[in-house]
Amino acid sequence: MNSSDTIRLARDAILVMLQIGGPILVIALAVGLVISLIQALTQVQEMTLTFVPKILVIFASLIFLMPFMLSTLTGFTRELFDTIIAGG
Repeated sequence: MNSSDTIRLARDAILVMLQIGGPILVIALAVGLVISLIQALTQVQEMTLTFVPKILVIFASLIFLMPFMLSTLTGFTRELFDTIIAGG
């Protein structure tokens, strides 16, 4: 295993991390923006109004996206193990 293989594995790991975490972060951002807009329009500045819906939406999106996240991580792990076996 040379340096190009190591760089490729690190790049693939970063891409998998973005694929797994990115959708959840985008959903949390969208919900936060909508709640902030509602708070600005109604002038209700309650802190729990920001956190509770965001947490509920994040948990729901985790449950909804779990099959995709698991298959992505499983594919990367299999590829990583195949690389380790081929290199050793």
